[in-house]
Amino acid sequence: MNANTPIQSVIAHRDQDMLIGGQRVPALSGRRFETRNPATGELLANVAHGGAEDIDRAVKIARQALNGPWSRMKPAERQAIMLRLADLVEENWDELAMLDTLDLGAPLSRTRLGKVRAGSLLRYYAGQATLISGETLGNSAPGDVLSHTLKEPIGVVGAINPWNGPIGMSVWKSGPVLATGCTLVMKPAEQTPLSALRFAELCLEAGVPEGVINVVTGMGDAGAALSSHPDVDKIAFTGSTGVGQKIIEAAAPTMKRVTVELGGKSPNIVFADADLDKAVPAAANAVFANAGQICSAGTRLFVQSSIHDEFMERLVEHSRTIRVGDPLDPETQIGPVVSQAQMERILSFIDGAEGEGASPLLGGARKAGEGYDAGYFIEPTIFGNVTDGMTIAREEIFGPVLSAFSFDTIDEVVARANATSFGLGSGVWTRDLATAHSMARGIKAGSVWVNCYQMLDPGVPFGGYKMSGFGRESGPHHIEEYLETKAVWINLD
Repeated sequence: MNANTPIQSVIAHRDQDMLIGGQRVPALSGRRFETRNPATGELLANVAHGGAEDIDRAVKIARQALNGPWSRMKPAERQAIMLRLADLVEENWDELAMLDTLDLGAPLSRTRLGKVRAGSLLRYYAGQATLISGETLGNSAPGDVLSHTLKEPIGVVGAINPWNGPIGMSVWKSGPVLATGCTLVMKPAEQTPLSALRFAELCLEAGVPEGVINVVTGMGDAGAALSSHPDVDKIAFTGSTGVGQKIIEAAAPTMKRVTVELGGKSPNIVFADADLDKAVPAAANAVFANAGQICSAGTRLFVQSSIHDEFMERLVEHSRTIRVGDPLDPETQIGPVVSQAQMERILSFIDGAEGEGASPLLGGARKAGEGYDAGYFIEPTIFGNVTDGMTIAREEIFGPVLSAFSFDTIDEVVARANATSFGLGSGVWTRDLATAHSMARGIKAGSVWVNCYQMLDPGVPFGGYKMSGFGRESGPHHIEEYLETKAVWINLD
């Protein structure tokens, strides 16, 4: 499969149904919605428009599967299924990557790179499946009393996924579910539903029992129904802070467990002693990768005053070389943003920044001309003369827009970096070990990348501080989010 592969060979059926209980089924209402290619506006598929009644059907089937043969599988059996799934995902990665490129607009050169991470995640969680264990605990109760703990699957999990990394999120949300013996009802973003459906089919092919992994496609009302459903034991959500707050409210009446990975306004901090040959392209990639549609994007760039002008000049020149275009072209580095609504939102931030007095150093407009007019392309945009109180310095834009600042001292930049309601990611560029450790301790964020940016690994936790959410994904911390701890007391007298 290559960039010239006909879309019809990737999306064989124009009508795409949900996957519930191991079967492709239409919405009970019969309704459908369109998903379109953001690079061309072309119709990709008419997708089942699931609602509350479809969520209820999926949850009931997930509950039945939780109490069925799946609950009696040994850890090694679940592990073997997950290892087969990892192989299948890798074998079918060209198809999965193409689906995400068509649905999201991310360059094929980028979506193809996700193969290693997806396989690694599934194999990591497969390993975790056999490591789940309780503890024998001493106690001071009178008599001869034994106390120990059991670790049990939390139950039926509802996953609500964002649109900015569709297949990656399907894998990330499913891994701990399968490792712990839970079951899943997954609601992918309406903008990018296609790869989640294909992933669920691969789960069945790998031997995951019917009803363990279910995908309900639909709009926000389906996500709301999942969040409030009384028979869902946990919600795992990745997305905007505003929606995350609504999900927490919806989950509160039934006291279900919730983990949320939300928005960010991450600082990327360059000290005068940094290796600029590495820091300049990394600063561009930190914000422009995936057209800026990454929650931990380094959208606030702080550069120490003594090198500020030189750094910004080099950054602007480097960013001019970034190729924006057809996501199926292997030379393309940035594709379109996901939708017209997202494009208009980003452009409104750009217009507002100029109105507040920020100086555009690069870009600042929709990319127009032959090959671009039908899609949602925005030029890589850099603003200087930004103050900390400006809207673009405070709000998550979720587009290819960078705000640049200068600073003088460590204490100053730590205070300014932390002067945000978010706390997801951060970057520090320095050759001084003391500076690196001081910044790592001082920044209030879930990840601090030193002399790198956006590094992720299946064994290392990822998540946010403050309004960027709570809970961690990846690492053993992730598995714990899907387990209940039961205390067992046995009187031996």
